[in-house]
Amino acid sequence: MASILSIRDLRKVYDGGFEALKGVSLDIEEGEILALLGPNGAGKTTLISTVCGITTATSGHVSVGGFDNVAEFRAARALIGLVPQEITLEPFAKVHDTVSFSRGLFGKPADPARIEAVLRKLSLWDKRDAKIMELSGGMKRRVLIAKALAHDPRILFLDEPTAGVDVELRKDMWAIVDELKAGGVTIILTTHYIEEAEAIADRVGVITGGELLLVEAKEQLMARMGQKQLEVQLTAPVDAIPETLAQHELQLVNGGGALLYTYDTRAERTGITTLLNDVAQAGLVLADVQTRESSLEDIFVGLVSGDGTPADAVQGDAA
Repeated sequence: MASILSIRDLRKVYDGGFEALKGVSLDIEEGEILALLGPNGAGKTTLISTVCGITTATSGHVSVGGFDNVAEFRAARALIGLVPQEITLEPFAKVHDTVSFSRGLFGKPADPARIEAVLRKLSLWDKRDAKIMELSGGMKRRVLIAKALAHDPRILFLDEPTAGVDVELRKDMWAIVDELKAGGVTIILTTHYIEEAEAIADRVGVITGGELLLVEAKEQLMARMGQKQLEVQLTAPVDAIPETLAQHELQLVNGGGALLYTYDTRAERTGITTLLNDVAQAGLVLADVQTRESSLEDIFVGLVSGDGTPADAVQGDAA
Protein backbone atom coordinates (compact mmCIF):
# COMPACT_ATOMS: atom_id res chain seq x y z
CA MET A 1 0.00 0.00 0.00
CA ALA A 2 1.08 3.61 -0.61
CA SER A 3 2.46 5.77 2.19
CA ILE A 4 0.06 8.51 3.21
CA LEU A 5 2.48 9.99 5.75
CA SER A 6 6.22 10.22 5.15
CA ILE A 7 8.62 11.61 7.77
CA ARG A 8 12.28 12.12 6.92
CA ASP A 9 15.10 12.89 9.37
CA LEU A 10 12.84 15.00 11.58
CA ARG A 11 14.67 16.94 14.29
CA LYS A 12 13.39 19.30 16.94
CA VAL A 13 15.72 21.26 19.20
CA TYR A 14 14.20 23.74 21.66
CA ASP A 15 15.75 27.09 22.56
CA GLY A 16 17.33 25.70 25.71
CA GLY A 17 19.19 23.10 23.67
CA PHE A 18 16.95 20.15 24.49
CA GLU A 19 16.73 17.80 21.49
CA ALA A 20 13.21 16.34 21.55
CA LEU A 21 13.46 14.56 18.19
CA LYS A 22 16.69 13.10 16.86
CA GLY A 23 16.36 12.40 13.17
CA VAL A 24 13.11 10.44 13.14
CA SER A 25 12.23 8.80 9.81
CA LEU A 26 9.01 6.89 9.28
CA ASP A 27 6.57 5.88 6.53
CA ILE A 28 2.96 5.14 7.44
CA GLU A 29 0.74 3.31 5.01
CA GLU A 30 -2.79 4.36 4.16
CA GLY A 31 -5.39 2.50 6.20
CA GLU A 32 -3.08 1.06 8.85
CA ILE A 33 -3.11 1.49 12.61
CA LEU A 34 0.26 2.37 14.10
CA ALA A 35 0.69 2.34 17.87
CA LEU A 36 3.49 4.60 19.06
CA LEU A 37 4.79 3.50 22.46
CA GLY A 38 7.28 5.25 24.69
CA PRO A 39 7.78 6.50 28.24
CA ASN A 40 6.89 10.03 29.33
CA GLY A 41 9.18 12.54 27.62
CA ALA A 42 10.07 10.10 24.82
CA GLY A 43 9.05 12.54 22.06
CA LYS A 44 5.65 11.09 21.11
CA THR A 45 3.68 14.31 21.50
CA THR A 46 6.45 16.40 19.94
CA LEU A 47 6.40 14.14 16.90
CA ILE A 48 2.64 14.45 16.52
CA SER A 49 2.71 18.22 17.07
CA THR A 50 5.41 18.64 14.45
CA VAL A 51 3.57 16.56 11.87
CA CYS A 52 0.40 18.55 12.54
CA GLY A 53 2.20 21.87 12.20
CA ILE A 54 1.68 22.91 15.81
CA THR A 55 5.43 22.78 16.42
CA THR A 56 8.00 23.85 13.84
CA ALA A 57 10.72 21.30 13.08
CA THR A 58 14.36 22.34 13.38
CA SER A 59 15.10 20.28 10.28
CA GLY A 60 13.67 17.44 8.27
CA HIS A 61 10.66 16.94 6.04
CA VAL A 62 7.06 15.77 6.46
CA SER A 63 4.73 14.85 3.59
CA VAL A 64 1.03 14.28 4.26
CA GLY A 65 -0.86 12.75 1.36
CA GLY A 66 1.79 14.15 -0.95
CA PHE A 67 1.59 17.67 0.52
CA ASP A 68 4.53 19.29 2.30
CA ASN A 69 3.33 20.13 5.80
CA VAL A 70 5.13 23.50 5.72
CA ALA A 71 4.95 24.74 2.13
CA GLU A 72 1.44 23.31 1.67
CA PHE A 73 0.27 23.50 5.25
CA ARG A 74 -3.46 23.97 4.70
CA ALA A 75 -3.78 21.07 2.27
CA ALA A 76 -1.70 18.80 4.51
CA ARG A 77 -3.47 19.77 7.73
CA ALA A 78 -6.91 19.29 6.18
CA LEU A 79 -6.13 15.58 5.88
CA ILE A 80 -5.42 15.26 9.61
CA GLY A 81 -7.68 14.89 12.62
CA LEU A 82 -6.04 15.35 16.02
CA VAL A 83 -7.24 14.32 19.46
CA PRO A 84 -4.75 15.97 21.85
CA GLN A 85 -3.92 14.90 25.38
CA GLU A 86 -5.05 18.17 26.93
CA ILE A 87 -8.70 19.18 26.97
CA THR A 88 -8.77 22.64 25.37
CA LEU A 89 -12.35 23.64 24.63
CA GLU A 90 -14.31 26.89 24.85
CA PRO A 91 -16.26 26.41 28.10
CA PHE A 92 -19.28 28.53 27.15
CA ALA A 93 -19.77 27.04 23.66
CA LYS A 94 -22.40 24.38 23.00
CA VAL A 95 -21.35 20.89 21.99
CA HIS A 96 -23.04 20.97 18.57
CA ASP A 97 -21.63 24.40 17.74
CA THR A 98 -18.12 23.37 18.81
CA VAL A 99 -18.07 20.32 16.55
CA SER A 100 -19.70 22.13 13.60
CA PHE A 101 -17.24 25.01 13.89
CA SER A 102 -14.32 22.58 13.72
CA ARG A 103 -15.64 21.20 10.43
CA GLY A 104 -15.88 24.72 9.03
CA LEU A 105 -12.28 25.50 9.99
CA PHE A 106 -11.12 23.01 7.38
CA GLY A 107 -13.24 24.50 4.62
CA LYS A 108 -15.83 21.73 4.68
CA PRO A 109 -19.43 22.70 3.83
CA ALA A 110 -22.06 22.49 6.54
CA ASP A 111 -23.37 18.93 6.91
CA PRO A 112 -25.82 18.60 9.81
CA ALA A 113 -26.37 14.91 9.07
CA ARG A 114 -22.65 14.18 9.35
CA ILE A 115 -22.35 16.13 12.61
CA GLU A 116 -25.35 14.27 14.02
CA ALA A 117 -23.83 10.93 13.03
CA VAL A 118 -20.53 11.76 14.77
CA LEU A 119 -22.29 12.96 17.92
CA ARG A 120 -24.48 9.88 18.06
CA LYS A 121 -21.50 7.54 17.69
CA LEU A 122 -19.88 9.22 20.67
CA SER A 123 -23.07 9.30 22.78
CA LEU A 124 -23.13 13.10 22.60
CA TRP A 125 -26.35 13.69 20.72
CA ASP A 126 -28.38 14.12 23.91
CA LYS A 127 -25.79 16.68 25.07
CA ARG A 128 -25.71 18.63 21.81
CA ASP A 129 -27.19 21.78 23.33
CA ALA A 130 -25.19 21.58 26.58
CA LYS A 131 -22.34 23.99 27.23
CA ILE A 132 -18.86 22.48 27.43
CA MET A 133 -18.49 23.70 31.02
CA GLU A 134 -21.47 21.56 32.02
CA LEU A 135 -19.88 18.31 30.85
CA SER A 136 -17.87 15.76 32.79
CA GLY A 137 -14.23 15.12 31.94
CA GLY A 138 -15.16 12.00 29.99
CA MET A 139 -17.78 13.87 27.97
CA LYS A 140 -15.29 16.62 27.16
CA ARG A 141 -12.94 13.96 25.85
CA ARG A 142 -15.74 12.73 23.61
CA VAL A 143 -16.17 16.26 22.24
CA LEU A 144 -12.46 16.38 21.37
CA ILE A 145 -12.83 13.16 19.42
CA ALA A 146 -15.94 14.48 17.67
CA LYS A 147 -14.07 17.65 16.67
CA ALA A 148 -11.26 15.58 15.20
CA LEU A 149 -13.68 13.52 13.12
CA ALA A 150 -15.96 16.36 12.00
CA HIS A 151 -14.06 17.17 8.78
CA ASP A 152 -13.67 13.50 7.73
CA PRO A 153 -9.86 13.28 7.97
CA ARG A 154 -7.84 10.61 6.17
CA ILE A 155 -5.34 10.48 9.05
CA LEU A 156 -6.33 10.48 12.70
CA PHE A 157 -3.85 11.13 15.51
CA LEU A 158 -4.93 9.93 18.94
CA ASP A 159 -2.56 11.23 21.59
CA GLU A 160 -3.35 9.22 24.73
CA PRO A 161 -7.08 9.37 23.84
CA THR A 162 -8.33 7.15 26.67
CA ALA A 163 -6.05 8.31 29.46
CA GLY A 164 -8.13 8.90 32.57
CA VAL A 165 -11.50 8.24 30.93
CA ASP A 166 -14.23 5.77 31.77
CA VAL A 167 -14.34 2.22 30.49
CA GLU A 168 -17.44 2.93 28.39
CA LEU A 169 -15.66 5.68 26.44
CA ARG A 170 -12.65 3.45 25.86
CA LYS A 171 -14.89 0.79 24.35
CA ASP A 172 -16.68 3.39 22.21
CA MET A 173 -13.36 4.80 21.06
CA TRP A 174 -11.96 1.49 19.89
CA ALA A 175 -15.23 0.59 18.18
CA ILE A 176 -14.94 3.86 16.23
CA VAL A 177 -11.29 3.09 15.45
CA ASP A 178 -12.33 -0.24 13.93
CA GLU A 179 -14.99 1.47 11.84
CA LEU A 180 -12.61 4.19 10.65
CA LYS A 181 -9.98 1.67 9.66
CA ALA A 182 -12.58 -0.25 7.68
CA GLY A 183 -13.26 3.01 5.85
CA GLY A 184 -9.59 3.46 4.97
CA VAL A 185 -8.63 6.01 7.62
CA THR A 186 -5.03 5.84 8.82
CA ILE A 187 -4.71 5.93 12.61
CA ILE A 188 -1.66 6.75 14.71
CA LEU A 189 -2.13 6.45 18.43
CA THR A 190 0.01 6.90 21.48
CA THR A 191 -1.09 5.07 24.56
CA HIS A 192 0.00 3.90 27.99
CA TYR A 193 -2.51 1.05 27.74
CA ILE A 194 -0.17 -1.36 26.01
CA GLU A 195 -2.81 -4.08 25.93
CA GLU A 196 -4.88 -1.83 23.68
CA ALA A 197 -2.00 -1.38 21.28
CA GLU A 198 -1.49 -5.13 21.26
CA ALA A 199 -5.16 -5.68 20.49
CA ILE A 200 -5.73 -3.19 17.64
CA ALA A 201 -2.42 -2.11 16.09
CA ASP A 202 -1.06 -3.36 12.77
CA ARG A 203 2.42 -2.05 13.51
CA VAL A 204 4.16 -0.91 16.65
CA GLY A 205 6.72 1.87 16.94
CA VAL A 206 8.88 2.32 20.02
CA ILE A 207 10.33 5.76 20.69
CA THR A 208 12.50 6.87 23.58
CA GLY A 209 14.81 9.83 24.11
CA GLY A 210 13.63 11.35 20.83
CA GLU A 211 14.83 8.35 18.81
CA LEU A 212 12.72 5.77 17.02
CA LEU A 213 14.07 2.40 18.14
CA LEU A 214 12.01 0.41 15.68
CA VAL A 215 8.79 0.19 13.71
CA GLU A 216 7.64 -3.32 12.96
CA ALA A 217 4.55 -5.40 12.31
CA LYS A 218 3.16 -6.37 15.69
CA GLU A 219 3.10 -10.10 14.99
CA GLN A 220 6.64 -10.06 13.59
CA LEU A 221 7.94 -8.08 16.55
CA MET A 222 6.44 -10.47 19.06
CA ALA A 223 7.64 -13.52 17.11
CA ARG A 224 11.16 -12.12 16.76
CA MET A 225 11.64 -10.79 20.25
CA GLY A 226 9.07 -12.68 22.31
CA GLN A 227 10.09 -15.45 24.61
CA LYS A 228 8.25 -18.21 26.37
CA GLN A 229 8.68 -19.23 29.96
CA LEU A 230 8.10 -22.62 31.50
CA GLU A 231 7.28 -22.66 35.19
CA VAL A 232 8.07 -26.01 36.81
CA GLN A 233 6.07 -26.25 40.01
CA LEU A 234 7.51 -28.57 42.68
CA THR A 235 5.75 -30.70 45.24
CA ALA A 236 8.12 -29.40 47.92
CA PRO A 237 9.99 -26.06 47.97
CA VAL A 238 13.79 -25.96 47.78
CA ASP A 239 16.26 -23.45 49.23
CA ALA A 240 18.49 -23.33 46.17
CA ILE A 241 18.70 -24.61 42.59
CA PRO A 242 20.79 -27.82 42.45
CA GLU A 243 24.17 -27.35 40.81
CA THR A 244 23.34 -30.07 38.29
CA LEU A 245 20.71 -27.70 36.82
CA ALA A 246 23.05 -24.69 36.47
CA GLN A 247 23.33 -25.09 32.68
CA HIS A 248 19.63 -24.29 32.27
CA GLU A 249 19.95 -20.81 33.87
CA LEU A 250 16.84 -21.27 35.98
CA GLN A 251 15.24 -18.82 38.39
CA LEU A 252 13.84 -19.87 41.73
CA VAL A 253 10.36 -18.36 42.22
CA ASN A 254 7.30 -18.66 44.45
CA GLY A 255 9.37 -18.97 47.61
CA GLY A 256 11.35 -21.86 46.21
CA GLY A 257 8.25 -23.70 45.12
CA ALA A 258 8.90 -23.40 41.38
CA LEU A 259 11.66 -23.16 38.79
CA LEU A 260 11.34 -20.65 35.94
CA TYR A 261 12.89 -21.55 32.59
CA THR A 262 13.06 -19.05 29.70
CA TYR A 263 13.48 -20.29 26.14
CA ASP A 264 13.28 -19.09 22.56
CA THR A 265 10.50 -20.62 20.50
CA ARG A 266 12.51 -19.94 17.31
CA ALA A 267 15.45 -22.08 18.39
CA GLU A 268 15.97 -25.50 16.83
CA ARG A 269 15.61 -27.07 20.26
CA THR A 270 13.83 -25.57 23.25
CA GLY A 271 15.71 -27.69 25.78
CA ILE A 272 12.52 -28.53 27.67
CA THR A 273 12.90 -32.30 27.39
CA THR A 274 16.47 -32.17 28.70
CA LEU A 275 15.41 -29.82 31.49
CA LEU A 276 12.62 -32.07 32.73
CA ASN A 277 14.92 -35.10 32.65
CA ASP A 278 17.59 -33.21 34.61
CA VAL A 279 15.02 -32.01 37.15
CA ALA A 280 13.99 -35.62 37.78
CA GLN A 281 17.65 -36.70 38.00
CA ALA A 282 18.20 -34.00 40.64
CA GLY A 283 15.57 -35.65 42.81
CA LEU A 284 12.95 -32.93 42.43
CA VAL A 285 9.33 -33.98 42.02
CA LEU A 286 7.11 -32.03 39.63
CA ALA A 287 3.64 -30.99 40.73
CA ASP A 288 2.70 -29.13 37.54
CA VAL A 289 4.10 -27.13 34.61
CA GLN A 290 2.78 -23.93 33.08
CA THR A 291 3.91 -21.81 30.13
CA ARG A 292 3.45 -18.16 29.25
CA GLU A 293 4.50 -16.05 26.27
CA SER A 294 6.00 -12.56 26.36
CA SER A 295 3.43 -9.82 25.93
CA LEU A 296 3.94 -6.60 24.01
CA GLU A 297 4.45 -4.90 27.36
CA ASP A 298 7.32 -7.24 28.25
CA ILE A 299 8.99 -6.47 24.92
CA PHE A 300 8.40 -2.72 25.29
CA VAL A 301 9.91 -2.60 28.77
CA GLY A 302 12.93 -4.53 27.56
CA LEU A 303 13.48 -2.15 24.64
CA VAL A 304 13.24 1.14 26.51
CA SER A 305 15.38 -0.19 29.35
CA GLY A 306 18.08 -1.15 26.86
CA ASP A 307 17.72 -4.90 27.36
CA GLY A 308 17.25 -7.20 24.44
CA THR A 309 17.36 -4.62 21.67
CA PRO A 310 18.90 -6.33 18.64
CA ALA A 311 21.52 -4.37 16.76
CA ASP A 312 19.49 -4.41 13.56
CA ALA A 313 16.34 -3.18 15.29
CA VAL A 314 17.41 0.43 15.69
CA GLN A 315 16.18 1.40 12.23
CA GLY A 316 13.85 -1.53 11.56
CA ASP A 317 11.27 -0.52 8.97
CA ALA A 318 11.51 3.14 9.91
CA ALA A 319 13.69 4.32 7.05
